[in-house]
Amino acid sequence: MIQIVPRTGENPFPANGISRDEHGIAHYDDLPSSLIALLRGHAEATPGAEAVVEIGGARLTYRDLFDQAARVAGGLRAGGLEAGDRVALRYPAGVSWVVAFWGTVLAGGVPVAVNTRLTAPEVEFVLGDAGVSVDLDATTPLPDGPPFVGDAGPDDLAALFYTSGTTGRPKGVPTTHHAFLSNAENMIRCMGIGRDAGAAMRTLISVPLFHVTGCNSQLLVAAYVGGTAVIMPTLDLGQLAEVVGGERISFLVTVPAVYALLLRNSSLVGADLSAVRWVGYGGAPIATSLVRKLQEAFPRARVFNGYGMTETASLLTVLPHEDAAEHADSVGYAVPVVDLAIDPLDGPDHGELLARGPNVTAGYWNRPDATADTITDGWLHTGDIVRVDAAGRIAIVDRAKDIINRGGENVSSVEVEDVLSDAPGVAEVAVIGVPDEVMGEKVGAVLVGDGLDVDKIIAHASTRLADFKLPPYVTIVDGPLPRTAAGKLRKDQLRHDTVWGPPLR
Repeated sequence: MIQIVPRTGENPFPANGISRDEHGIAHYDDLPSSLIALLRGHAEATPGAEAVVEIGGARLTYRDLFDQAARVAGGLRAGGLEAGDRVALRYPAGVSWVVAFWGTVLAGGVPVAVNTRLTAPEVEFVLGDAGVSVDLDATTPLPDGPPFVGDAGPDDLAALFYTSGTTGRPKGVPTTHHAFLSNAENMIRCMGIGRDAGAAMRTLISVPLFHVTGCNSQLLVAAYVGGTAVIMPTLDLGQLAEVVGGERISFLVTVPAVYALLLRNSSLVGADLSAVRWVGYGGAPIATSLVRKLQEAFPRARVFNGYGMTETASLLTVLPHEDAAEHADSVGYAVPVVDLAIDPLDGPDHGELLARGPNVTAGYWNRPDATADTITDGWLHTGDIVRVDAAGRIAIVDRAKDIINRGGENVSSVEVEDVLSDAPGVAEVAVIGVPDEVMGEKVGAVLVGDGLDVDKIIAHASTRLADFKLPPYVTIVDGPLPRTAAGKLRKDQLRHDTVWGPPLR
């Protein structure tokens, strides 16, 4: 029987203006009715405010964005698009992607965010699975026609995002207008951003827009408060610090590995970081030492960890600035309208994490079997094994599929990664099981870093890990480690590609 994770008095996030429906799902009481209403409101109230900037490209105000998107909508409708038809977005990250997204929404269509790194057969699968009517690939001009602005309700389908597909075919995740807007409200409450932030909210998007972090928790959060989305089409660490200063960026989000590399980059020395107010990370474990370095590098910023999934329109939990260093192994507390539960493994505070809320998808696109396997009585089974502390903070122990069974002893790969990532010189680490005839599996570690001394790293780890958790197999690679568009480690690829030498012991 599942165990509900109670909201303790230590949960720091505002929970006012929330009510529950007949199914027990929490909802914010005063969200905009749709993404269309949101964008129209900014175009009318603050038409000259900057909405989107592409580094090296165009800059659009809210009036520009609305007008251009309306012409795209008109072009799509003139071409025969009907409400609910799917439109594939395959432009690179930039203004064209953003205008196409909003144009499709204004037309009543459903944007399908396609991973631009997929191979041709993988793209064909997504296009076919989604039943795409219009394919806007990188060579296709933006549709153009007489301005058209449709209407939408909160429960209407607003977009399809696809899971990373590391364990099989990617699955389409329907996301409603209400889910997008609920995630945006979660973000601003948990980060302490006012709905009227406006020009003070300038987010630098250096992650893909076809992923929920870049789109849902940056692009749409900026739009939610009338702020600016500044897009780097390609991540350039040497340019990033200059852009942060020149564009007066206030909000940064990326994976820990990118921050580790950025802090080592000479371009950061003397850079103007004074406008930065929020520094977010997620998608991988982070060392306490790196959190403290981020706090030192961005002294005026609130640093926070965020955890979520494609299926949840991004955020489920946030670890606030006050806990960021002291509880670096945690992903924090439930966001205001999300309920969490545990499917216990060895006690009520340890097991698979379940979630429900207005931002949680009702099911996968045309995949009833996968839906039935993942969603039970409205609860999404995340596949993440967690522990909950007395304050209600969540710590991810492992992915259910990534626990290493060493002769009957369960070893958490995440726990070992946490310890190894804090060893001197280690920039990235992945821990996976290595097949063993006697033990079934043994622990293996793939490391990236400068001048790594394996003996010293193991000695460091031995002070914090039991002997059976120490990796007898260690390999050092040039890096970076393979990751999905979301920044998550491709452990499936590492299992296939890694060549292990003789064991250390």
